[in-house]
Amino acid sequence: MQTLIDYIRKELTGIYPDREIRSIEAMIFEHVMNYSRIDFLLKRSEPIPPQKRKEIEEIVEKLKSHQPIQYILGVTDFYGLKFKVTPAVLIPRPETEELVDWILKTNKLPFPFILDIGAGSGCIPVTLKKGIPEAAVSAVDISKEALEIATFNSEQHEVFIHLIHADILEWENQEWPSKYDIIVSNPPYVRHLEKEQMKRNVLEHEPHLALFVDDDNALIFYRKIIEFSKKHLNLGGQLYFEINEAFGSQMIRLLETNGFKEIEMRKDLSGKDRMIRGTWI
Repeated sequence: MQTLIDYIRKELTGIYPDREIRSIEAMIFEHVMNYSRIDFLLKRSEPIPPQKRKEIEEIVEKLKSHQPIQYILGVTDFYGLKFKVTPAVLIPRPETEELVDWILKTNKLPFPFILDIGAGSGCIPVTLKKGIPEAAVSAVDISKEALEIATFNSEQHEVFIHLIHADILEWENQEWPSKYDIIVSNPPYVRHLEKEQMKRNVLEHEPHLALFVDDDNALIFYRKIIEFSKKHLNLGGQLYFEINEAFGSQMIRLLETNGFKEIEMRKDLSGKDRMIRGTWI
């Protein structure tokens, strides 16, 4: 096993940071050998069967072309759960885990009606349903492929999510089944001018539809979702967003001018303005 670890490090050095390579190694052995993190540390002297070695070498070749490890393995971790991911959906980020954690820890309602806008892999609605089993959870996405992935993940975790195929930018043309107590969204918020700051594995492989907005209309999704929420949130209902760190003050003003109260912004673990919520009163 140690020779394979050395091989992975040699092949990926210079392409990925050392810390990321260490994480990738553990993910590969968990996926191919079903090793826990403890197994990964304790079984260094054990031989690896030739077929498994070949599988690992094929994964490394894909990594060298900057394919994300999560897409190669077809799975990622989110809030302690496993989610299927494909290039049809974004790979969930730790910042989104923080957003979900905020909702779970502050919700006081025993039976909330929840809507996630931009379902993607289903990581947000599935995790919220797992955390609040009595909640009625819905999720909307413009991508049919994403909704198929979200359906798979909800079935894998044995929870029911009401999935809706719709374009939130044209929400007025859609029938909505209910009002909600919580609306949450991690919409596209990366401006095209910020592409230079992004890694190749994101730019070349993750769906641009779920990532990017025009530089001169960066808050388009937030404005539309706020309009929607004013019509579809119950009184006292809360609207949660993941945001671009560059627009924290603008988001506060946008919520204030649209009548939201008790506005709170939170930083992510990197100290960046990343999450905001407001209450519809």
